[in-house]
Amino acid sequence: MLSTIAPAAGRLLISEPFMMDPNFKRSVILLTEYSDLGAMGFVLNHQSEYMIGDLLPDISYSELPVYVGGPVANNTLHFVHRCPDKIPGGTELWDGMYWAGDFEVVKELINTYQLTDDEIKFFAGYSGWTQGQLDAELQEDTWIVANKFSPDIIFTHDEQNLWKEVVISLGQRYAHIANFPENPMLN
Repeated sequence: MLSTIAPAAGRLLISEPFMMDPNFKRSVILLTEYSDLGAMGFVLNHQSEYMIGDLLPDISYSELPVYVGGPVANNTLHFVHRCPDKIPGGTELWDGMYWAGDFEVVKELINTYQLTDDEIKFFAGYSGWTQGQLDAELQEDTWIVANKFSPDIIFTHDEQNLWKEVVISLGQRYAHIANFPENPMLN
């Protein structure tokens, strides 16, 4: 089994290198919930074609990108941030990283240019697992769980290389996986 760390909110899920599901191919997911009832998280490295200003008419202008959080409820908008001093009411995932908060405050901060893409990340939809589903996928080596990573990973501007960087950061045991071709038939 690849994963030796139990999943929990505030940890990363890294897809195995040959996952063919386009929703999760070479994905890095930030888990925001994990319990006996199921799990939820957001894909960090699948940027959509939209900016937050494209989706919200009451935001006058914003070049903050929106990511495809996963295949569930694509008509919902979510965010994670690391500025609780600016955005009240979020749920702390781990030291200094928050999920959600007062969205009216977020809109005002965007409209007054007080938030940057180094502080907040938006997601359309989310990734979700029913009771026991994620555990079964972990048993099948579909995911690698990482609990040690820099919060800067969440706000990286290099989505293309994020999966590879996270795999390498897991150490020597996993580093060789980072160079596997996307399609093993091309090897």
